[in-house]
Amino acid sequence: MTEPLRHPLIDTLLDDWRAALGKDDEGYRNHCHILLNVVDALAQPTDRERELIAIAAAFHDLGIWSDHSFDYLDPSAARARAWLAAQGREADAPVVEAMIQGHHQFTRCRGPHARLAEAFRRADWNFVSLGLLPMGVPRTLRRRLVRAFPNAGFHAKLLRLIGREFMRRPWRPLPMMRW
Repeated sequence: MTEPLRHPLIDTLLDDWRAALGKDDEGYRNHCHILLNVVDALAQPTDRERELIAIAAAFHDLGIWSDHSFDYLDPSAARARAWLAAQGREADAPVVEAMIQGHHQFTRCRGPHARLAEAFRRADWNFVSLGLLPMGVPRTLRRRLVRAFPNAGFHAKLLRLIGREFMRRPWRPLPMMRW
């Protein structure tokens, strides 16, 4: 059995946000590496696509910390687009944005980047649900990845955020969810 992937670009990108992530750094970083590994298993990406997945993973929830918002999909996508633009990689923005914007959809991702966006969505739903929603992710893979990349309080953080948002806006406690 091969070792789980640890993409150096995830760590490089998140190193710039270490202070903003604070005590959530390890949990979020590990979550990103789990997503990369699950998308890799589900979509069998090329090396170039794997790099785009790493970029999307690093930025996908970042708006929680960078913009202090639980309605974080747009801020997260904007941060990814800005980073790509700074690298002269504007052409990569549509696929990265499709993964970020689609990862909380209830329905399947569609469109020109659906293969990667759908695998990313399935990976995130599997992670957030603690595997209760299998989404095509083998249990053995999930167990191996959770051992390699411990939760480090990430789910507890999400529960606290949901509780806080529910107290502030009970009519819309999960503003990042999409159809």
